Amino acid sequence: MKDFFYSKDGLASIGTLMELKPDIAASLVTFDEKVFEEEALTTKTKELIAIGAAHVTRCPYCIEIHVNSAKRAGASDEEIAEAVFVGIAMNAGAAFAHSCIAMDCLKK
Repeated sequence: MKDFFYSKDGLASIGTLMELKPDIAASLVTFDEKVFEEEALTTKTKELIAIGAAHVTRCPYCIEIHVNSAKRAGASDEEIAEAVFVGIAMNAGAAFAHSCIAMDCLKK
């Protein structure tokens, strides 16, 4: 990942958070590991889901990590691109659904 908007060493400060609350941090790491274990869904499928979700949450670190993990799990470039578009569609859909708030304001 290029250091354009986010620095790769920006994640270093997470260590402070983990040191301050190690029990909670360990729980999060364990949870994440468990979620990505292959069970009903394959690792590749989970990584593709994560790519779409990372685009919705706009986390550049997650995008890079999950694209690389998806590639290691056998995802093709086309599958990854499609997962990105799923995330884009979900984000656009949420914005579209929230337009009802603006439209309701017009009635007041």
